[in-house]
Amino acid sequence: MATIDLHMHSNYSSDGEFAPGQLLEMCLAAGLTHAAIADHNSVRGIEAAILAAAGTDLSIIPAIEMDCTFEGITFHLLGYGVDITAPIFAELEHRLHTQEQAASQVLMDRIRQLGIEFDDEVIAGLAYDGVVTGEMIAEAALLYDDSGKNPLLDPYRKGGDRSDNPFVNFFWDVCSQGKHAHVPMDYQPLSLAVEIIRAYHGVPILAHPGLQVRENVHLLGRILEVGVAGLEVFSSYHSQEQARFYRQAVQSMSLLMTCGSDFHGKTKQSITIGGIDAEGQEAAIVNALIDAIEQS
Repeated sequence: MATIDLHMHSNYSSDGEFAPGQLLEMCLAAGLTHAAIADHNSVRGIEAAILAAAGTDLSIIPAIEMDCTFEGITFHLLGYGVDITAPIFAELEHRLHTQEQAASQVLMDRIRQLGIEFDDEVIAGLAYDGVVTGEMIAEAALLYDDSGKNPLLDPYRKGGDRSDNPFVNFFWDVCSQGKHAHVPMDYQPLSLAVEIIRAYHGVPILAHPGLQVRENVHLLGRILEVGVAGLEVFSSYHSQEQARFYRQAVQSMSLLMTCGSDFHGKTKQSITIGGIDAEGQEAAIVNALIDAIEQS
């Protein structure tokens, strides 16, 4: 188990389960020394996390995970050390939340068109301030079809080949970019996300590059040209080979590397806080990141 986890989500993310204070208790129980709550397009949970960590041995690094696009691909950009009092982050959250509210009905309609049914009252109970996600629909659909009649849901039931993280796997299989139920969003360009993070004293790090870059060295090179300062090398989504590839990349190009689980709670059931092995690099990772934040 690692002593750092620089990527986790509280319930200020629509797909996060636990309040910041609960996350802090879990971080302490896991023996972490450094943690970062990086909610989707939001910094609202960070102050509560810092207050909860006061008087403990756990250091909180302010962070955000921003949705953005580059060459038609959706990426997640982590911003460490950003000024959480800057109004731009509340504006960003509001703009995207409004889009997500409007997209929710379209998403539900498209999933029903596939032949997957669910209870609207259950969805209403799961919704986050009017936002419905693919993970919520997966949870509601599995509850609705608890007798196992719909074969479309078989991969996500206990024992199915996608049952390790059934809710988020359903999202990736059905709702993500390029899939049938995907609802396009108007995300900012990666270059603008980098600019915002740097303008408010943060350090931009590309989250779980193995999911989107997939070791495409030419794509990675073009991404780095817009000012990304480093890569999340150690991730729940990376194989050992991928971690090795991205570690070699950061070392060859003098970039920062980070380590994060992307813990959410029930939407990613197999992911645990501090569950990512950073291969003994925890101290080096934290020290380099803190130095970069102080110089930003």
